[in-house]
Amino acid sequence: MDSLVNGNHTAMTGFILLGLTDDPILCVILFVIILGIYLVTLSGNLSTIILIRISSQLHHPMYFFLSHLAFADIGYSSSVTPNMLVNFLVERQTISYCGCAIQLGSVVFFGSTECFLLAAMAYDRFVAICTPLLYSAKMSTQTCVQLLLVAYIGGFLNTCSFIICFCSLLFCGPNQVNHFFCDFAPLVELSCSDSSIPAIVPSFTAGSIIVVTVFVIAVSYVYILITILKMRSTEGRHKAFSTCTSHLTAVNLFYGTTTFIYVMPKSSYSTDQNKVVSVFYTVVIPMLNPLIYSLRNKEIKGVLKRELGRKTLS
Repeated sequence: MDSLVNGNHTAMTGFILLGLTDDPILCVILFVIILGIYLVTLSGNLSTIILIRISSQLHHPMYFFLSHLAFADIGYSSSVTPNMLVNFLVERQTISYCGCAIQLGSVVFFGSTECFLLAAMAYDRFVAICTPLLYSAKMSTQTCVQLLLVAYIGGFLNTCSFIICFCSLLFCGPNQVNHFFCDFAPLVELSCSDSSIPAIVPSFTAGSIIVVTVFVIAVSYVYILITILKMRSTEGRHKAFSTCTSHLTAVNLFYGTTTFIYVMPKSSYSTDQNKVVSVFYTVVIPMLNPLIYSLRNKEIKGVLKRELGRKTLS
């Protein structure tokens, strides 16, 4: 049942997701590709978490945050991908009202948490390069836990703003969401109630998180760049910069796509472009992050080789 009568309105109890395409052949092709990406995402991020947990060599603040970034990537991708895969195989892509709220909240929570974690990792690199002698004191276990709590609490508060605004919307007309998951913007377009405040509040909270975290990242890297340029040793410069390249790559990928969706004027791109970019930041980026960090990090590659060597010998 997709609707129920509520006074003079018909309140929707479910939505139909239009998805990426209605071409059955293309659906099968996309199912195989995205299933492969999802399996790589799960295996890559779970391997990162396990490797960091079992190896004492990786028990440092940078890897502490990296393990939680991997967890956020798993949650972020799992919020969207399993439902998308099922929808490729069914004719009518439906999702309940509660299911839509849960999916929206999950995407917002893990996405927001990832923003804070990327900012915390930038601060960690700033302390390590700019004040190396004070690194152990400034990045103590207590500090790392506090930064982690800020990330999860910030993600939770942002999720609350989205869910409260979503629940305040009344849906009484068409229930077809022109997307492959319950994103907030297309849901607002379907609302038959006044959506001015519900549309502004989530934009403000999400925008504030992006501005604050980008500011922390930008300031951290300005100081890092100044410190690196002051180094006399070419080898020292290369070593300092190499510890930041993985993080900078992850930051550029994540913020580049989210900026395209949430900051650029809506008139500058089509709904189909929106969907393609959304696939990139909800499905592809969570797969790329462990690959970026493992392929460019000598410590992780060294630990991985040793662990694989031990398994082979045993």
